[in-house]
Amino acid sequence: MGKIAFIFPGQGSQFVGMGKDLCHNFKEAREIFAAADEALGFKLSSLCFEGPEKELNLTANTQPAILTVSIAALRVLENHLGFTPDYGAGHSLGEYSALIAAGALSFSNGVRAVQKRGQFMQEAVPEGKGGMAAILGLSRTEVEEICKRAAEGKVITPANFNCPGQIVVSGEIKAIERAVTLAKEKGSPRTVILAVSAPFHCSLMEPAAKKLARYLADIPVNSLSYPVVTNVEARPNHQADRVKELLIKQVTSPVLWEDSVLAMIAMGVDTFIEIGPGRVLSGLVKRINKAVTLFNVEDTESFKKLEKVWKEMNPN
Repeated sequence: MGKIAFIFPGQGSQFVGMGKDLCHNFKEAREIFAAADEALGFKLSSLCFEGPEKELNLTANTQPAILTVSIAALRVLENHLGFTPDYGAGHSLGEYSALIAAGALSFSNGVRAVQKRGQFMQEAVPEGKGGMAAILGLSRTEVEEICKRAAEGKVITPANFNCPGQIVVSGEIKAIERAVTLAKEKGSPRTVILAVSAPFHCSLMEPAAKKLARYLADIPVNSLSYPVVTNVEARPNHQADRVKELLIKQVTSPVLWEDSVLAMIAMGVDTFIEIGPGRVLSGLVKRINKAVTLFNVEDTESFKKLEKVWKEMNPN
């Protein structure tokens, strides 16, 4: 085995019932959910386990919920297998989980920060004014050109470079609708206007970035125990004094996920472990490079699969 990366999912991976199995079977997972409930002042655990789905899907709830499930799964992995990765990374919100995993942020500070982040993002643009759309099957150059043509004085820009042939654009809804039409004309086999409550990772999020900067100002950042490959630069960061700057930039900048995965592979990573709800990132990584090994940890069954392989490879 070469180097290992822990990767953490972002918004869109949530589902009612996530984390319930881990809590039922592992004390360390229960402790994380209890800490989240205390830090936030409401029963996030009940929202994750029982819903309602509409409440869970509100951005200010989704972000702390996914982070909490991710860190609960991480603590199970750490406590029972006891290994640390060479690199960490997370998709958008998931970068906060990666920073908690690397020791840069405390869990309680991190879970409160992403709740505020979700709230600030939601407040930045009136509902119905902004949107996002996935454009499949076209190159970066083609999507960038479509955004220029669709703008007509409005904001629209690539927001997520997820994997080859899957790019998400973000901006004002009229421009998004024009981009979808242009993408179909260009030969995109599929375009999807996403069910999101705000246009993330574009300049419309500038008010959210400013509020987040003020909020993060008082939060301590510790040294990182291993580098985190950031969304903004797609390069490993190990400097504690750059963490806040990169998180603030992330709000208005595209998520360079494909570039981040390629960077980790170039640095010797051949095993990716997705930690948290769902397997969205595993699917993206596989489309970026089919040769890598993938595991995920989101419940007892997935953890046991990883545990079996790990113990076979490390019998002592």
